[in-house]
Amino acid sequence: MTPEEYLAVPYILTMESVERPDGEWVRRASYPELPGCVAEAFSPIDAIEHLEELRRRRILEMLERGENVPVPRPPLRSAGPALAEERREFARWLVEQGRLTDSHPGR
Repeated sequence: MTPEEYLAVPYILTMESVERPDGEWVRRASYPELPGCVAEAFSPIDAIEHLEELRRRRILEMLERGENVPVPRPPLRSAGPALAEERREFARWLVEQGRLTDSHPGR
């Protein structure tokens, strides 16, 4: 597989609200099938954006070191940077339209 094909693997994304030890609530996004891919932010959109950057970096680092990259399902044929940006813009639009909330408890 090429690096692009590894980057197009559709991992399951999980999102949860968690309280930090200091009492602040954040959104935690992760790819449980990809070790070490967890990101936190106040906004779910920001958490996903950070997670995507981490996923790309982690996969490329694993390939450079010759490690096996988990491939739980085949790569998406149409995946690519433009698609990821399209999805982020759609999520922002949903927040702007009030169809999704971008807030967290206590704010």
